[in-house]
Amino acid sequence: MAGHSKWANIQHRKGRQDEKRGKIWTRIIREITVAARQGGPDIKDNPRLRLAVDKAKAANMPADRIKYNIDKASGNLDGLSYEEIRYEGYGIAGAAIILDTMTDNRVRTVAEVRHAFSKYGGNLGTEGSVAFQFKHCGQFVFAPGTSEDKVMEVALEAGAEDVVTDDDGAIEVLTAPADYEAVKAALEAAGLNPEVAEVTMRPENTIDISGEDAERMQKLLDVLEDLDDVQAVYHNAALG
Repeated sequence: MAGHSKWANIQHRKGRQDEKRGKIWTRIIREITVAARQGGPDIKDNPRLRLAVDKAKAANMPADRIKYNIDKASGNLDGLSYEEIRYEGYGIAGAAIILDTMTDNRVRTVAEVRHAFSKYGGNLGTEGSVAFQFKHCGQFVFAPGTSEDKVMEVALEAGAEDVVTDDDGAIEVLTAPADYEAVKAALEAAGLNPEVAEVTMRPENTIDISGEDAERMQKLLDVLEDLDDVQAVYHNAALG
């Protein structure tokens, strides 16, 4: 099936993430900490920790630093207790935004999130106000020019829910979160290496935003992503 063009947006996002590598490491360490404390330090028995370690490796975090943070979390050495909170809201032109946070102080976090939304043209919504516009799923994105037939054959055989060819030729493989690892292993075994591989909140539909509105939306997203307690930002804006 065909889908909305998103390759440029994905490349843009990856570029901005590369500029913020230090920030990304901080978020990944926080994710490793929570995953190890909740599910234990054994990667084989802890799917969430496996995903966090995969993120760490993709961000070029050294193996000894990954191990140190797993060991530290398992021993509860720093005494911090993180709480996971999701916030939902609206950006420019009514675009939907979801923020996943980890915090040791929810009063501080909600104040910072609310301030960012209000200062940069958005609105903080209530729980459930925009989440219905997203699907929790595993997502793999392949560059335009990748063999659609090969991706489809391997992915569907491994249990993927759908394979989507976008208008610009990029190929998306979508899975249930529980099937993410099995599909990832099958794709890699077949020599298919995606540009993006993650469990995410994927928008069901996108809103095209261009010109000054796109610049304002990008500014709002940048500010939200830079908040210390924010782990991930999901939105349905296609910025032109």
